[in-house]
Amino acid sequence: MRREQRYKAILGYFSENAKEASSELEFKNPFQLLIAVMLSAQCTDKRVNMTTPALFEAFPDPQSLAQAEFDRVFNLIKSISYPNNKARHLIAMAGKLVSDFAGQVPKTVEELMSLPGVGRKTANVVSSICYNEPVIAVDTHVFRVSRRLGLSDGKTPLEVELDLEKHTPAPLRPIAHHWLILHGRYICTARAPKCDSCPLDKWCREYTKKKAD
Repeated sequence: MRREQRYKAILGYFSENAKEASSELEFKNPFQLLIAVMLSAQCTDKRVNMTTPALFEAFPDPQSLAQAEFDRVFNLIKSISYPNNKARHLIAMAGKLVSDFAGQVPKTVEELMSLPGVGRKTANVVSSICYNEPVIAVDTHVFRVSRRLGLSDGKTPLEVELDLEKHTPAPLRPIAHHWLILHGRYICTARAPKCDSCPLDKWCREYTKKKAD
C-alpha cells in the first residue's frame, strides 16, 4: 500500500469514528494548558490532573506564579516526575510570560519555545489546542504509532512530525495529534499492543508484516 493511500484510509477512519477526540488534560485557559503539558513530560495525564487543581488555585495567572517561592511550587507538584526541574521551569516560564509577552501565552511555536522548559512537543500541543494552529505534536505515543502504521519512517520526533504534517491536511492536524496519541495510549500500546481488536489493522504496516511471518 502506498503511503498516500495509508494516510487517506487512516485519517478517513478517524474522521468518521473519533470526531470528538481531545486532550485528556484538564484546563480552562492557555496558561493552565501550558502548565499541564509541561508537567506531563514523562508523567501520566491522570497524575497531572490530580496535581494541577491546587496549583491552579494557588497561582491563577503568570504574575502570581512568576513571584512564587520555589518550595511552594515544589510542594504542590512533588508527586509529579522531576519536580525540582519542573518547579524551576514553571516559575521561569511565568516570569518570561510577564516580561516578554504581557502575561499572555503566545500563539506561535517559535515564541512558545522561547519560554523556559518548553520544547517543541509542548509548544505544538499548546499552539494546536489553544489556537488551532496546523501543527502536530509528536510524543512517544505518536512517534510509535506513526512508525508502526507506516505513516512515517522518521528516526526522530521532528522527522515524524514533518512527515505527518506533509501528508495530513492542515484542518485535520490539530485533531490528528489526539487521534494518534489516544490510539497509542489505549490500543497500540508500547507493550502488548491490541492488534486483534485494532480497527486500523487492515492498513497497518506492522500488522501486515506480522501476518506475513
